[in-house]
Amino acid sequence: MTVGTAPPPVRTPVRPAAKRRRPGRWYPYLFIGPSLFGVVAFLLLPVVIVFVLSLFDWELLSDPTFVGLDNYRKLAADGSVWSSLGTTIVYVLLAIPLQTVLALLLAMMLNQRVKGVKFFRALFVIPWMATPMVLGLVWSWIFDPKDGAINQLLDVFGITGPAWLSESSLALPAVALVSVWQHTGYNMLFFLAGLQGIPQELYDAAACDGATPVQRFFRVTLPLLNPTMFFVTVTNMIGAFQAFDTIYSMTAGGPSESTTVINFKIFHLAFREFDFGYAATVSIVLFLIILLVTSVQIRFFSKRTTYDMS
Repeated sequence: MTVGTAPPPVRTPVRPAAKRRRPGRWYPYLFIGPSLFGVVAFLLLPVVIVFVLSLFDWELLSDPTFVGLDNYRKLAADGSVWSSLGTTIVYVLLAIPLQTVLALLLAMMLNQRVKGVKFFRALFVIPWMATPMVLGLVWSWIFDPKDGAINQLLDVFGITGPAWLSESSLALPAVALVSVWQHTGYNMLFFLAGLQGIPQELYDAAACDGATPVQRFFRVTLPLLNPTMFFVTVTNMIGAFQAFDTIYSMTAGGPSESTTVINFKIFHLAFREFDFGYAATVSIVLFLIILLVTSVQIRFFSKRTTYDMS
């Protein structure tokens, strides 16, 4: 060491700052736990139970007997089940397009700034809030061939009204019309929300480019309503394939099984014939059909939908 030179300072090791303790990885599951439990307990688990039940022959009062795929072989040759599926498809085709178009038209009418528009918005939603069984009873009276409101109105013009719910050719369209009346206002709310989310600047720009109102509808409104259209059509399709309450209270599947949709057929197999294993088999087929239809809709809308309006 050189005389007069100060010794180099001793550097003490600097300890790294204590890291902030991060929440455990299980914290997110604590928040999604209730919803996850609901999905598993009330959606996934029932599907598994019904599938297992479809492999058994069970008449409720007797012990279940494992039969493997016998119920599915029986289903393949059961014309009554396939007939009810055809009736369901006709019901869907009668109800869904009409109520979707009417809901969109109502939304466009009620999207205007006119006096009393809030009253009409609430008025059109009231039918959806009513109980389907009660609606079925009310509409059964409206369609009554003697004292019903519809035939009474036709009689004023000298027209003899038909027996709406007693004729095979008219019963299913009548029931579908009730579904349209009940759900149109509810779907109108979603279209109305979608319309109000479209920026006015897009319409102004289209008008400056010389687009007519019809062109603005097909070039601006409909493309930007695809997310709403996707939601409405998917949920309505699923609901239509599971139609039961209104049909049960109006026609009970008649006349001559002309309104026996597949959900009513499942009810009949389970609680009239007490063939729970076979009813579970038909339920699985209905589940797969709904899954297939929904997948097709998702594929159709996925390439036509944009969520960015900026």
